[in-house]
Formats: sequence, structure tokens, C-alpha cells
Amino acid sequence: MGEYVTVDGLRTYYEVQGEGDPVVLLHGGGVNADSWYAQIPALAEHFRVHAPECRGHGRTPDVEGPVTSELMADDLIAFLEALATGPAHLIGWSAGGTVALRLALRRPDLVRKLVLISSGVSRDGATDADAAILDDIERLAGMFRPQYERLSPDGPGHFPVVFAKWLKMWREEPDIGLAALAALSMPVLVLQGDDDGVHICHSAAVAAAIPDAQLAVLPGTSHTAPLEKPDLVNRILLDFLADHQVPKLLPLGALDQPPAPH
Repeated sequence: MGEYVTVDGLRTYYEVQGEGDPVVLLHGGGVNADSWYAQIPALAEHFRVHAPECRGHGRTPDVEGPVTSELMADDLIAFLEALATGPAHLIGWSAGGTVALRLALRRPDLVRKLVLISSGVSRDGATDADAAILDDIERLAGMFRPQYERLSPDGPGHFPVVFAKWLKMWREEPDIGLAALAALSMPVLVLQGDDDGVHICHSAAVAAAIPDAQLAVLPGTSHTAPLEKPDLVNRILLDFLADHQVPKLLPLGALDQPPAPH
């Protein structure tokens, strides 16, 4: 079910479904809440699921000025406070993971658990193919234009304006870095596909830098693992979000830094 809430002057669209503890799903750059179609019903069997659409995405209008993860984190903080959800489980995918991470660092009181899907913390964590696609403007525009034009309240003619903002954000972010992650106090799940836009070694370094983190690499998946293997992704998400966590019987330090080669 889609609803709107106006926070700090921004009329924000969001999907909401289910009852229970709050879960907030943050879509990736250039897409919208519909990208979570395979996760919302599964999570809503156990939680109250909110899937907001960020500024300039989907049914939420653009705002004058740039689009950055910092500004979208501001919007999300205002959204959570307006809905008075209390601390929520926060799940961010791709650029949505950057937004979720910024919020968790700034307002840990609003986050119970954090999930980062296909989302690094610095540009050097991106694969060569991920970096190259940002120069293929025609292909990128073809991927995102149809859904934008179908839904945007700003009209189809606004796409070139917002697309230029997205490109700038994608080329400059994420820029958080590993050192900041030690401040995360909540449990974190770092999840990606084995053929993703983030180097697996980067995700391992991200998980290693977080005091309480888990790492999941999904076989046979890419940057769109939640669409490709939704049942597996949903099972992992529900396992991580559960109150009871299976105890580790023989932890052997897989995320420790390996010794330097001789």
C-alpha cells in the first residue's frame, strides 16, 4: 500500500505493509521502492515494512540542488522521526546502503540492525566493470529513464536534470572509508553477489572493520541479487533480523587480516 508523508517540505512516497517491529528498505540509485517487490511481502509477514522513495526517485519529487547520500540521510532521519517508528532495522541496497550507513553513523539511536547490500564504503572498492558503466551514459539512461518517466511527479522532461545529479553522486560516492566503521554499535550484515560491483575483498574489509558484523556472499548472483535469488536473500535477511542468533561453535577468525606474503 502506497502512502505519502510530507517531511521538511518534501512529499515523500513510501510503501508500507505488515505489523510488528519496523523495517525500513532503502532502494538503490535511479530506481524506486518497486525494486523491493520480492522482499516486502516476505518481510511483512514478520515486521512492519516501510519502503520510502528518496528525493528525485520514483514518486517523490526532485529538490533543487544536488542529490547526495548526506542529503538523503537527512531526509530519512526526518521520515523516521515523522512516522515515530522508533529504532528500526535498516536495509540499504547499493546507493541506498550508503544512505543507511550515513544515518547509522550519525543517528545510531534510530537503528536496531543494519544491512548493507552490494554497497561499499569507498570508490576503490568498486570493480572495474562498475566503474566503467558510469561512462556508458546511453546505457545507464536507457536503464533508468522508462521507470522514472512512468512515475515521477516532475514529469518525463525532468529526467536529464535528475540523471545528471545521479551521475555526479555515483562518480563521487561512496566516500565514507573504513576507519569510520568502528563507531557502528549495532549488528551489521554485509551482503553481496559473487559477481557484483563491489570487490569481495572490500566487503570482507568492511565487515572486519565493524565491531559486530556478518558477511554473506551469494553464489551465482550479481548487483541485483534480491531480484535474482529472492528466496535466498529473504531467508538470510530474516535470519539476521531474528532476535535469536545461532551461537558460533568454532570461530576461527576468517575476517582477520591475513598475514603478509613472504
